[in-house]
Amino acid sequence: MAETERLWLVERTYDDKGLISLAYATTDGESVRRIERAPIAVERSGGVTAAVDTEPDALEPVADADLRERYATEATRMAERHDPDETV
Repeated sequence: MAETERLWLVERTYDDKGLISLAYATTDGESVRRIERAPIAVERSGGVTAAVDTEPDALEPVADADLRERYATEATRMAERHDPDETV
């Protein structure tokens, strides 16, 4: 089994088409994975979890220093307050 990286929910937005955009980041804020899902898909899957485990090749670097710091703060907060499988 390939090694995975645990990421924590740091951002949830809704676009004008009704899609839910989720951003999960590492606790150091260096890497992010963005996921877009239809609301019905989120509902059917049981909701949005506090964390996901993902393959390293699915990660994108966070270039902006301010965004990296914000993601690190939020990912750390989520990790401290929630279980990974907890619906948030």
